[in-house]
Amino acid sequence: MAETTSNQMWGGRFAAGPDAIMEAINASIDFDKRLAAQDIAGSRAHAAMLAATGIVEASDAEAMREGLLTVLSEIEGGSFEFSAALEDIHMNVEARLKEIVGPAAGRLHTARSRNDQVATDFKLWVRDQLDAADQGLTALIAALLDQAEAGADWVMPGFTHLQTAQPVTWGHHMMAYVEMFGRDLSRVRDARKRMNECPLGSAALAGTGFPIDRDMTAAALGFDRPTANSLDAVSDRDFALEFLSVASISAMHLSRFAEELVIWSSAQFRFVALSDRFSTGSSIMPQKKNPDAAELIRAKIGRIFGAQVALMTVMKGLPLAYSKDMQEDKEQVFDAADNWLLALAAMTGMVGDMTANRDALEGAAGHGFSTATDLADWLVRERNLPFREAHHVTGSLVAKAEARGCDLPDLTLEDMKEVHEGIDTSVFDVLGVHNSVASRTSYGGTAPVRVREQVARWKEVLG
Repeated sequence: MAETTSNQMWGGRFAAGPDAIMEAINASIDFDKRLAAQDIAGSRAHAAMLAATGIVEASDAEAMREGLLTVLSEIEGGSFEFSAALEDIHMNVEARLKEIVGPAAGRLHTARSRNDQVATDFKLWVRDQLDAADQGLTALIAALLDQAEAGADWVMPGFTHLQTAQPVTWGHHMMAYVEMFGRDLSRVRDARKRMNECPLGSAALAGTGFPIDRDMTAAALGFDRPTANSLDAVSDRDFALEFLSVASISAMHLSRFAEELVIWSSAQFRFVALSDRFSTGSSIMPQKKNPDAAELIRAKIGRIFGAQVALMTVMKGLPLAYSKDMQEDKEQVFDAADNWLLALAAMTGMVGDMTANRDALEGAAGHGFSTATDLADWLVRERNLPFREAHHVTGSLVAKAEARGCDLPDLTLEDMKEVHEGIDTSVFDVLGVHNSVASRTSYGGTAPVRVREQVARWKEVLG
């Protein structure tokens, strides 16, 4: 997509023509045809501006704008014939426009370059993907809120190191992912705002001597303003890198949740049942119901991470302004966007369809001495023990219960008094998992009342 090219449209300078290898390495039409709608939108805005500023005749501009709609219709209808010999989407569109409207098409490229053209097209495409991600994240958050609200007071084990730690509520666990994906949504919107400046009019690298109106084209394409430096505008791919960064962080969150769904849906846990729509069977084992959608999300994330590293590597050694290396900026972003949006949709479907096993969650919540911290806190509050001493007493009681093959609430009062004389029957009020979660009323805690408050807050945020 560089301004210099071996294409025959540029005339005598490259009279010999490229051989097959050069054509293959130089052409980008096989992937950048995905920019067709954005390319045509940019060209139509540019043509209108050329007419408004008197650079081209209004009749020529109108012919070009109408002709570009015809080209778009052909591309969307599948009848357009793309040519590798024409290298990229820009030249394919312009060549077909010339066939439709005649010599007037040659005026379309006045006061612009393929360098600012592709930067504009690519920004428009990335912006569209950010908008799609905004919708996908909003839908996922809404599905999680439904799960959280339904199970605001269902108890389950909370884990650290994948070992039972303290009881939490199902709603609280769902809301943890709401916060994660909420940060992703914030990053999406922040990235969109930052990248929303229009490169069109920067030309090859130095701007143009034609009396163009960059504010007009920026507004027509939905940008907040034109870019302020032509060198930076044509060589900047920060918007694509930031898109990949946002996608990578969000993908990591998706992968973490996918991992939990794989574990939770296993026969050993039985915390959730995934619907048949997002599971598959085994070709040999009839009892199997495999969480394939979650596993594929977990695997696809690597492609998104890889895309970010690949584009950073492309950009890291480039002097200003445009270099042909930057043609390698799109395939990775296209693939990452496809996989991120697909993963968001699949996760939303799984969350919306999955059924939490309340009995299994509650049964597991009390195992693994999950209320040990509640016992230690009780000793601090009720018997005024320093926390370190309370920790030691509780640890001794855990060891006693473990030796007897029971859990803390199963110890008798006499068992407990052997370790610390100050323990009385009121201790059993804090050893139940429901009492434990109900007591965690600090802001951001797992108590059902706090979960419901956070659900209400997020529903208001989403509108």
